[in-house]
Amino acid sequence: MEGEANGTVHPSCGSSQPPYSEELLRSLDLPGRFLFATLTLMTLIAILVFIEEAVYIYRKIPSSKRSIIIWINAAAPVISTTSCIGMWVPRSTMFTDFTAGIFFAIVIHKFLMMMIKECGGQKVLLRRFENGHFTITTGPCCCCCLCLPRVPITRQTLFWLKVGTFQFAVFRPVLVFLSIVLWTNGNYVLYNVSPKGPALWISCFIGALTLCALWAVGIMFRKVRILLKCKNIIPKFALYQFIVILNQLQTTIINIFATQKIIPCAPPLSSTARGSYIAQQLLIMEMFLITVISRVVYRRKYHDLEPPECVPEEPGDRKQTPEVILNGATVQDALPKV
Repeated sequence: MEGEANGTVHPSCGSSQPPYSEELLRSLDLPGRFLFATLTLMTLIAILVFIEEAVYIYRKIPSSKRSIIIWINAAAPVISTTSCIGMWVPRSTMFTDFTAGIFFAIVIHKFLMMMIKECGGQKVLLRRFENGHFTITTGPCCCCCLCLPRVPITRQTLFWLKVGTFQFAVFRPVLVFLSIVLWTNGNYVLYNVSPKGPALWISCFIGALTLCALWAVGIMFRKVRILLKCKNIIPKFALYQFIVILNQLQTTIINIFATQKIIPCAPPLSSTARGSYIAQQLLIMEMFLITVISRVVYRRKYHDLEPPECVPEEPGDRKQTPEVILNGATVQDALPKV
């Protein structure tokens, strides 16, 4: 950059505020304008694909599952839309990120509820896994704690799994509201990672809540993935995981690089504003692909599961004793059944 070569720094590089929309649009060259138009078109297509998919779900899917599946399918289009708004209006980034975060917190809870619904509901799930156990040594919290015992599948354990995701859907909006209140008073700065600032502590608390919610979903998925294989639960879970990684982890890594000035400023964008700008553009492309793939995965008619009595249990849940038929009587462990 010319200013840096002359020993001067552009004012925007030292600014903590993103530029206004007019300033950003005036600075775009022809490739930049083409990229803006392309990403905006991808967002509009993603919205149209979701609307068409929602109409299909509303007409073809039973009412007990309808709203849950629509919520889950809306995750990628909503994140793409908020990212597009943040790209066009850089100063709205904090609010668009908050909106996407709140929506996805609800989607995590909805995904857990979808797995329970696909098993036939809570009562049927308890019948199917009457003698089964949850394996809690799973990611992202306890994948290395192999000494942890397996937990019996009961109404109480199902309740705690629901609490694990529901708390995130409740506390995330509360923390966002608190952040906005502190921001209006000048105490909350989005990319201020100083221990003296509230942004770091609020982000750490949100991270802990996120891990608990993802852990609950992971425990349930590990148990039902074989049973729901006929309903394509593995591709659905993979799409959900991709959204988590791209929306949470990828954005966090880019923002850390921007805060540490690893991503250089490019006037009129400061380092932090440019980091958000890059993350938003990546999310628009990634969420567009996930929206299209979700349409393929969810737009299918799946057969109902077999009755609970006919569903085989996972290895280790129940030890089967050998049976021998002797003179028309079934013998188990050398004792005839009466």
